[in-house]
Parts: sequence; structure tokens; C-alpha cells
Amino acid sequence: MGAQKSIHAGKAKIDVNVDFTHKLCAALMLPSPFRNSGNPLSQVIGSLCIKHPNLFGGSEKLDVSWDKGLYDSNVAIAYRRPRPEWLSQQSFVIQHSISPEIGVHGVPVDNFSRSGSGGVNLCRLSAGVNLNEPASSHWSSSTSIKFEHVRPVNDDGHSISRDVDGFPVTCSGSTHDSMVVLKQESRYAKANDRSFSQLSLQIEQGIPVVSKWLIFNRFKFFASKGVKLGPTFFLASLTGGSIVGDMAPYQAFAIGGLGSVRGYGEGAVGSGRSCLIGNSELTLPLSKMLEAAVFLDCGTDLGSGHHVPGNPALRQGKPGTGIGLGYGLRLNSRMGQLQVDYAINAYQQKTLYFGVSNVIS
Repeated sequence: MGAQKSIHAGKAKIDVNVDFTHKLCAALMLPSPFRNSGNPLSQVIGSLCIKHPNLFGGSEKLDVSWDKGLYDSNVAIAYRRPRPEWLSQQSFVIQHSISPEIGVHGVPVDNFSRSGSGGVNLCRLSAGVNLNEPASSHWSSSTSIKFEHVRPVNDDGHSISRDVDGFPVTCSGSTHDSMVVLKQESRYAKANDRSFSQLSLQIEQGIPVVSKWLIFNRFKFFASKGVKLGPTFFLASLTGGSIVGDMAPYQAFAIGGLGSVRGYGEGAVGSGRSCLIGNSELTLPLSKMLEAAVFLDCGTDLGSGHHVPGNPALRQGKPGTGIGLGYGLRLNSRMGQLQVDYAINAYQQKTLYFGVSNVIS
């Protein structure tokens, strides 16, 4: 059950979306990793977006958005100046978010099928500039540079420098990390009536503006291929990455969960300096709006889990390699897609997943 509303105030547009369905889905899946709250709004997820298409009379665009989940929230302010189409499009972005760090510090339970809170949450504040290059043929690229301040907090909102086992949760060893990150991303996409191909390459470089700030190089790739086979559609994807240099535990690649290896909780397979994840799925239309799916996922940290500071994966007994298979349903509508998956992992533990794609405005 949810509600959506668009309001026009002069030239500005305000979109409001409030959703109560997540309370039911969460109750069916996982208990809250935080202390129960008596505030009824804590069980509501929603978003608020304010857009102004002509802020100073020169087609400058201002977007202000606020997204609230059950256990996380995100506020973003983006300002875009108009430029000729053949030049890079600039946007200035300020963002603040807080979310539980389950992927690395979460505690696996029920034969790794779920992940509970490890008492670590990340409060992030960033400000930077994004440059989107003009697309050429099937390729597009973007470059960004931003300052980021990361502050771990416990479930009560107090700053922490160590986890429940006494190991540091930051690279600096203090209650926060600071860094300037230069990011370059290139994307390839090609599609026709029977197939599509996608490729994404990302490189992040930590710049040592100040001696105590993080210096690292992080690489990540994502490749996918979809092919229509008679009435069915087969999709395969491969994701991988690696990081060298300075590293905080929260920067590790977390493996497991919806969007990774189903059948496991978030990060319950492992977390490492490197990772490799493969996904395959076959869907069969049952009606115009409903599809059935079978899938097989696998992932590994490539033996890099013990290179993460504090070795959180080993301390929590995570296997480092996992495989999951199952089946599910996909309900398509103009509002988005509802995904329900039922998966089993290598320990024969079954897990039910609910997922909702972005709402189409």
C-alpha cells in the first residue's frame, strides 16, 4: 500500500512517494537489525523530490531529493548548468547518507541465509563535480571528483572507531576517514529485438591531498548478455573488482544477497579485496505482466578475504565462496517490477527475497 503525488509550485515540481508495503515484506524476510522503535514512521519508506527547471532564469536545474528506507536514509542536492551538447555536462552534487554496514560487518545466521547487524553503520557526507561526456556510438563515459567524509556509528548513533570485537572500522584508526576520489566510468550498451549487451568499467583513485587521507586504486567491471531463446529469455552477467592501497574494512567487496549470490544473506559469502560474481537467469512469460524465472548464482572473494583489515570475514566464519540456485516470479507494471525469489544455498538453507525496481515516473 502506497501513495504518490506530484505538485506543481510555479516552475518547480514536487514528487512525493510514500510506501507502506515494505513493512510487510520486511516482516516476512528479516528482523530489524536495530532496536525496535515505537515511532510508527520508522516502518514507512518513501521519497521526496523537488525539481526546479530554471533556477536563475538561464535553464539551470536544481534537484533536491530525500529517500528514506526502513534502516537508511539519503539526502542529495544536485545543481546543473546548461552547456552545449558537444561539451561535457556538469553537475554539482552534495550528498549525505546513513545506512547499516551489513555486507562486511554483518553477522551471518541460519547457515549463512541471513545477515544480522554487526553494530556498525556508515554516515557519509560527500561533495563533488560530475562530468558526463557526450555519447558516441554505443559508448558513453563520465568522470567525477568528490570529497568524502565517512563516519562509522553504532546502532545508537554514536561515533565508533572499533567494532564489537575491538578491531578498527576505519583506515585511519580514528572515528572517521576522509578522502578525495577521482572516478572514471565507461559504459557500452547495444540492443536489438532479440538480444542486448552491456559493459561497465569503473576506476576510482584516492588522491593524497592531505597525508592522512586514503590513497587507493579500486577497479570494478560489470558485463551482461541477454538473448531471446524462443519464448524464453536467457540473461548472464559477470561482476568483478579489486582494490589496492589504503583500505578501510567498509571498502571491501561484499558477496552474497539479492543482486549478488541469492540464497545467502547480504555479504554472508564473504568480503575481500577482490571478488568475482556470476549470475544466470532464464525467464518464461506466463502472461502479459507475469514471468517465471529460474536462476543460478555463484561468487568468490578469490582468496582475498584475509587481506581486509581486521579480517572480518574470517572472524565471522564466512566461507569465501558460495553458490545459490532457485526460482521466482516477476510482476511487471507501469509502476515498476516486483521480484520474488526463492533460493537455496550450498548449506541447503532456503531464503525468500522481495525486490522492487525503481518506480517509473
